[in-house]
Amino acid sequence: MGLQLTNAQFNQVLARLSAKYAIYAPKNFPLEGRYSDTDMVRYDGITQVEDIVFERKSDMSAKEIVTPINETIMFFFNGQVQESKIPQKEILIFARACDINGFKRLDDIFLRNSETPDYYYQRRRNKIKFIAIECPSQGWDTCFCVSTQTNDTSDYALAVKSTGESLKIEIKDQEFAEYFADFAQNSTCQYQYQPVLENELKLTLPVINSQEVLTRLKNHPMWKEYNRRCVMCGSCTVNCPTCSCFTTYDVKFATDSETGAGERRRMAASCHVDGFTDMAGGHTFRTSAAERMRFKALHKVHDHKQRFGDNMCVGCGRCDDRCPEHISFSSMIQKMHTAVEQIKQELNHDSK
Repeated sequence: MGLQLTNAQFNQVLARLSAKYAIYAPKNFPLEGRYSDTDMVRYDGITQVEDIVFERKSDMSAKEIVTPINETIMFFFNGQVQESKIPQKEILIFARACDINGFKRLDDIFLRNSETPDYYYQRRRNKIKFIAIECPSQGWDTCFCVSTQTNDTSDYALAVKSTGESLKIEIKDQEFAEYFADFAQNSTCQYQYQPVLENELKLTLPVINSQEVLTRLKNHPMWKEYNRRCVMCGSCTVNCPTCSCFTTYDVKFATDSETGAGERRRMAASCHVDGFTDMAGGHTFRTSAAERMRFKALHKVHDHKQRFGDNMCVGCGRCDDRCPEHISFSSMIQKMHTAVEQIKQELNHDSK
């Protein structure tokens, strides 16, 4: 079923939905961008369609709705523990295909990576349904979602395409049809969500088919470049829709040892920053920028796929957009592909 509603009509629908759902979408925050005179687009609660940014890719991914940068997960007092509470409403998220596919990768890590799902992720994730936002025909200049096969999704209840003064809407989940009942007869149109079929940026992802190829790639000189360029700030991982690492720490409210009151917090972490691989005894696994970049890159386009069947990278291009040193992760992927093919040729030559 397809409908075309004016923005005012869609606002009526949002008002009805808000009785049951907390609604999130990409929203503009003036003068909060990476430079002093620029805006930032990130996810926040919305009440009207005018709040939603359709014409620009969001700077931050939708993951912070489910995995906040900093959240309290439990409280403790006198030896008693109480879990933190979250809002009771269900959650609707306006998101593009790359971000929706990003949630599948987060599900792999938090829900399928061990026998016990992560409770604090799961309790929010179970509440979520998506409204797919249709992208421009080729996405944006740093997008490469077609190359990572994350340009399309079927995991949505509704889909929307903004035409400026109106919205075209696909109602995929008939549970939501009742919210549009007032407009069902006079506002029908032929609309079905259309994914991006071709990006301006096209990549060939590396195929690492043996342990020997992987070992040689790890020792390849291409990584040394990032000792010079990467400042290990972690911006790329904060903005990435599939980076999921966190650290946990306790905050004490009182120094009185008898009460021991406080809370336990979970905070986003980054494999690029100092301290991430520190261990007891002072040992650190990865000390250089090159080692940290290599670890992240291999996780995005090899390790996760080996374990779960899909590349972790969803091709959103935010890492390219946000790096203060203008390091292009998409270029790195292409360099990895070239290096892997050269290594395979060398191994074939050596075996003859």
